[in-house]
Amino acid sequence: MIELKDLDKTFHDIHAADHVTGTIRDGMVFGLIGSNGAGKSTLLRMIAGVVRPDSGELLVDGAHVFENPEIKSQICFLSDTPYYFQNSDLREMRDYYMTVYPAFNRKQFDSLSGIFHLDMKRKISTFSKGMKKQVSILLGLCTGTKYLLCDETFDGLDPVMRQAFKSLFASEIVNRNFTPVIASHNLRELEDFCDSIGLLHQGRLLLTEDIDQVRSKICKLQCVIRDPLREQELLRSLRVLKSERTGSLLTLTVRGGRSEVMSIAEAQDPLFIEVLPLTLEEIFISETEVAGYDIKDFFLH
Repeated sequence: MIELKDLDKTFHDIHAADHVTGTIRDGMVFGLIGSNGAGKSTLLRMIAGVVRPDSGELLVDGAHVFENPEIKSQICFLSDTPYYFQNSDLREMRDYYMTVYPAFNRKQFDSLSGIFHLDMKRKISTFSKGMKKQVSILLGLCTGTKYLLCDETFDGLDPVMRQAFKSLFASEIVNRNFTPVIASHNLRELEDFCDSIGLLHQGRLLLTEDIDQVRSKICKLQCVIRDPLREQELLRSLRVLKSERTGSLLTLTVRGGRSEVMSIAEAQDPLFIEVLPLTLEEIFISETEVAGYDIKDFFLH
């Protein structure tokens, strides 16, 4: 388990991590969402033990990470810009990783390289951006570390490759003690993949929750109520986060489960009623607007 306790980190006048507190449980896919410059890379580097926090406490499996080789051996960090030795091929990078990570699975790496049609003898510098990303992910997966920290790792992969690697991650979680932490600026990319998700903005972790919990406590209500007094009563009865109107159709983003919201709305004798689930993007837009932020300015899609 990764525990973040009031972490703070400043680079000159940039507050990269602003009193970040949260927990990442074992055996789950954790998505760290935030725009470029939100502090995702700094947070991952602190978890990896590359950067020391100015204050606060960071524990991995109950131990401090910085200058702790034993704990660091269980963490692999994949940068958003993969680095490879000059003129190296896959065999040379594989052999290097084997010296750094004793649990590196050579057989798995060679097999997966063949499945992904990556020529072991070809210079990595001649690979496309997407192929270099593939190599990076395969090296990280095959290290055998408990924690894999991925910084914009899926950026540059086509949809087919993205889905293939998501399947590989899921397989690793099933077959061994494995916890990936995936940072991205694209919430849609992680929506169907993560078990839990955190939203980082300007160094602050605005919220972190299990996706199932997020989805169960907020929904979208669309209804048509002929009587204005009954409509007002509905608005008073619900915990409304956002309200929109198109003609007679009232669309509300509200807190509460589907059955609860439906029951309250049906009591007002609507001509039409429908309760819809929200995408994670819609949920986070609503949540952060309530917190005083405009999430539409946070992300690139």
